[in-house]
Amino acid sequence: MTDAYEDIRRRVVAAIDERKLDVHVDRSAVRALVVEAVEDYQRSVQLGQSRPLADPAAMVDRVLRSVADLGPLTSLLSRHDIEEVFIEGGRVTYLDASGRLRAIDEPTSERENRQVLDRLLAEADRRLDASSPMVQARVLGESARLTAVIPPVSDRLSATIRRYALRRETLETMVERSALSAEAARFLWAVMQATTSVVVSGPPGAGKTSLLSALIGAVPASHCVRCCEEVRELHVPLVHGSFYEARPPALDGTGEISLRDLVKLVLAMRPDRIVVGEVRGAEAFELTRAVNAGCGFACTVHANSAPDALDALVNAALMAGENVTESVVRKVFASAIDFVVHLDRDAAGDGPIRRRVMEILAVVPSLRDDFSTQPIFVREHLGAPLEWTGALPPQPVTDRIERAIDDGPGLRAILGGHREGVA
Repeated sequence: MTDAYEDIRRRVVAAIDERKLDVHVDRSAVRALVVEAVEDYQRSVQLGQSRPLADPAAMVDRVLRSVADLGPLTSLLSRHDIEEVFIEGGRVTYLDASGRLRAIDEPTSERENRQVLDRLLAEADRRLDASSPMVQARVLGESARLTAVIPPVSDRLSATIRRYALRRETLETMVERSALSAEAARFLWAVMQATTSVVVSGPPGAGKTSLLSALIGAVPASHCVRCCEEVRELHVPLVHGSFYEARPPALDGTGEISLRDLVKLVLAMRPDRIVVGEVRGAEAFELTRAVNAGCGFACTVHANSAPDALDALVNAALMAGENVTESVVRKVFASAIDFVVHLDRDAAGDGPIRRRVMEILAVVPSLRDDFSTQPIFVREHLGAPLEWTGALPPQPVTDRIERAIDDGPGLRAILGGHREGVA
């Protein structure tokens, strides 16, 4: 039956190309071609050239989905309980909201999956070919991020489609989902009132972007926020500021705008805070310049712990290849970064995936050109509560935050729960 499907689909695709039909505009004409191809196949059965179809009508629907929609991924990508879809050659699996990895029931081929990805990328004005074998793009009405790789970089088609959380994330909603405690939410709200620098760390899928969105949402409306991303994932209403997205090179290799270029650009636009969606490379070095510009920053970084996140930022900055030593970069970041918020995730049995803030560290002055930290909030394990350690940030940082919230109680009172409406 798979051979019959591939044979019919190839005929339809060839006919569509020959007649130059738009599969979205000319859907009725495309359906007529599919019906004709299925009938031709059935006629060939009578001549003994092939095996009969068990359900011709089902074959029409399947081929039509393939050439006019997103093939076997059509229904999958319309579901809101799917977190991530994985494509490896002709195999398609997905993670549902419970964190379970499942395979789709309908068979697929690598060629068909590639056509689906090409269709998604065409809408995003991106391409996947020999000259550009790796690509990232916003797809599905900007509700998902597609990352795809083809040979020779990979041994076969390899792609992931990650659905964005469409809900408006706030510190309050994170408390409701137990990702944060009310005290920690009040603390982070206070932190974002000043021009502080915050690093959000964690493994993939831990909720870093969701927390970063909530933090941006807590920034005062009068602050200018400039958000830079490789592929845009942040969707937070900004009163003062804007979002910027990197651009890959054109076919002739020109026109590339890197994440580092964007960070360098927004430094000249008088930001109160620079936000980098995900720091992975040389753009980290530009964040060291934000210190001299007098603005705060917020970013995410992949790491297994909060201390590891600081080392990851240093290593990323060194990738810029500037004539600076590791000790200098560490010294700059040690004086520039105020807090690290680390998240983790797991699948809690048959329930949904748990995403939790595990620790909030303050970076404190050190006698060496290295990082020293003070835990402010700690969660012993994913099922344990996130608790205040009783410590406060270094006095200069505490003073800066309290000046920003001078119409209310001090930071210790906020941590004690004496301020309302800030969680």
